[in-house]
Order: sequence, then structure tokens, then C-alpha cells
Amino acid sequence: MELTDYPTIRVAMCDLNGQMRGKRIPASYAPKLNTGAVRIPLSVINVDVTGADIENSPLVFDTGDADGVLVPTERGAVPLPWLEVDQPLVPMQLYEDVGVPFDADPRHALCQVLDRYAAKGWNVVAATELEFTLVDDTGDQLGHVRDPRNGRTVALQDILSLGHLDAFDEFLSDLYAGAEAMGIPAQTATSESGIGQFEITLHHQDALRAADDTWLFKALIRGLARKHGFAATFMAKPFADDAGNGMHLHFSVWDKAGQNMLDESTPKGRARYQAAIAGCISAMRASTLIFAPHANSYARLVPGAHAPTSVCWGYENRTAALRIPRGPAAMRRIEHRVAGGDTNPYLVFAAILGAAMTGLDNALIPPPEVTGNAYDQDCPQLAESWTQAIGLFESDPAIAGIFSPRLIDCMVRMKRQEVLMMQNVPVSDHWKTYLDTT
Repeated sequence: MELTDYPTIRVAMCDLNGQMRGKRIPASYAPKLNTGAVRIPLSVINVDVTGADIENSPLVFDTGDADGVLVPTERGAVPLPWLEVDQPLVPMQLYEDVGVPFDADPRHALCQVLDRYAAKGWNVVAATELEFTLVDDTGDQLGHVRDPRNGRTVALQDILSLGHLDAFDEFLSDLYAGAEAMGIPAQTATSESGIGQFEITLHHQDALRAADDTWLFKALIRGLARKHGFAATFMAKPFADDAGNGMHLHFSVWDKAGQNMLDESTPKGRARYQAAIAGCISAMRASTLIFAPHANSYARLVPGAHAPTSVCWGYENRTAALRIPRGPAAMRRIEHRVAGGDTNPYLVFAAILGAAMTGLDNALIPPPEVTGNAYDQDCPQLAESWTQAIGLFESDPAIAGIFSPRLIDCMVRMKRQEVLMMQNVPVSDHWKTYLDTT
């Protein structure tokens, strides 16, 4: 893709809520992108979910709202298949100056975690499973999506139904074609347990690329849904009486020789695999804000509602926060099931992989595995509320061991502003804030 062949291009970074922030610029800028030709206020990384500035933000008042520079990531330019006019997007990262990463940038936060693995000669391989719900947002109340074949409102859950896939075949076919054009390895599509809900899995690959693809894929899903006449949302709980949307992360750790460092069939591999689990367990409650960042997120995190609330792990146990899929021990991986679909993929990856590395560095030992229904057992719990999650994120040493002080401060200030904002919004209208922003 030659960027100079287009009249204009887009550049965008990921803010702390996972939204794209950037500019549309002349294609003549393309040869200068690596030199910091595109400048943007550092404070943009820390706007709230509605795009408003954070009151008393140190990024504004301590620096005079200084500019940073946007520099392209290794991901490279991608097409935007939902637009009527061809206009490539160049994913960017935020720097204080060229060569000086801005440590509140969520992608930089993930890179810093992955650098800890690279220092040991290890590479993290990861994949995500993304759940989303197709909806009708044309009325005053959020409605279930209409069947494109007849215009009638979809009323059945239809778990794993091929008929449900048939109904939305044009959209799903465009989604696969769009993913291929963007270089995103989309795998299986299934009809999930919510009305109008689907899950798409992405292929296992380098963790940074997997996070990039997850962020871009969410934009693709939203854009193509609009093109087909409905909306797609990753809200954790679009409808109070229906299933919520999650984002599951699978990961394993490999050395340069192609050996799985979590290989349970060897004593050292088993010790590492246990330590990684223990690290994830030890930081999970304090990381609740990353896994449930919005007011609507906590409607999903209730016992028995297909979302894990207990801080525990188990083999092939979907009621546990950490599921260890059965299979050859040499291929052992961990599935982290807590995050909602409304999360920032970079922060989710950083929180989980940073916690696992803490476990590996300190040879932590996990609690015993859970068998049976985790909801019925006396296990530690995630934070019970949004405000509690903010407080834990601000003060817990586990978080300080993963994220920079500036990112923590920005996240806490932003979420406290959002708490006050959402207190004045009726729960029945929360979707108007979150439908397109999460």
C-alpha cells in the first residue's frame, strides 16, 4: 500500500479507553510520519469516554497542555473497508518527542511488559475471542437487531445456530473479507448465547500483533455493521436480561528454539506454568478496573451470568476466571476469561501478561485448582463496584509493578470523572454513552 497514492490518509493512536484518536491528513505527510510530523496534545491520551478533557489533569495544567508526537507502529498501514472512499489508516503511538515514549500510552505499556519477556529470550503468543452484539439503535430505547431477511426483530438466542449465521451471512462474509484485507487472522464465527450476539476468534500470533489486531478488528466490526444497517456493540451488558460480551485472552510463552516455556510435561515447565497462573491470580482483583472499566461493565460481572467473578483457576472450567484448556502438555496455554468486550485490548494484555511475568519472576505458587461450579465456592472475588476497582487500581502494589505511575494517575482521574458523569445518567440510558465508545 503506497500511502502517497491516496489524497488523504488517517493516523490514529489508542487512548486509555481504547478509542481511536487522531487526524485526517494529506498523503504528502506520509514520507515524514517517522520524523514526528504529526503532533497532538499529550492530554488526548486521557480524555474521558465521551471525549471530554479531564478536570485538573496534570497533562494539561502541569505541562501547559504540551504537544507530543505521533509515530507509526510496526503494524503498518491498513485499509478501512467500511468507508466509501479509500482512505488508509496508519496506527500510531504517542511520544513526548521522537524516541521518547509517552508512558501513559497503552500500547507503550504493553511493549514495556513484553520487553520483560524478551529480556529472558521469550516470546508471548496470544489470541483473543471477541464477543459482540448486533443491535437496533434507531429508537429511544436500545432494541434487538432486525433479521435482514424479513425485517422482523430477532427474538431467540439460538446458541451455535447455523441458521442465525445464515441470517447475517452478508455481514459476516464482509467481515471476513475486511479482516483479510486488513491482515487480521479471523478464525471461527459462532452464534453465542445472547440475542444477536456473535463471537469471532482470532488466530494465535505474536502478542503485540494480536493486541493490534484486536483493537483494529473492533473498529472493523463496528464500521461494517453500520454499513449493513445496524449497529455492533462491545458493551459488557447491552441488555439487562441477556448475555454480556466478553473478551477472552489465550496466551503461551515460547523460547527462541520453539520450546513452550509453560510445557507442563517437564518439571521446569510445570513450575513456570504454575507461577504464571499464580501471578495472574495475585493481580486479578486489583486489575478489575482494566477488565471492567465502565459503569455498564459491572452488570456483566454477576455470579451465574456466563462471566467469571471468582478469582480462581481450573482445567476446562468455564466458571473459573482462568481456564486451562486440556490438550498436550507441551502445548499448554492459559485462557483468561475475565475481561469484558468493552475493554482496551492493550491494557488487558499488559495487565494479564505483566501479572504472569510477576509470577514467573517470583516463582509464585497458585492456590489449588477449582473443580465444579466456581460460583458456588468460597473464592476471592473481583472488585464489587466501579469505585472500589478504581481505588484498588490506584493503590495496589501489583498494579504499580506493571504500569507506570503516570498511566495509573491518568486512568484513576479519568475513571473518577466518569463515575461522577454517569451518576447523572439513568441506567436505562447508559447505552447512549457506551454503544459506540466501548
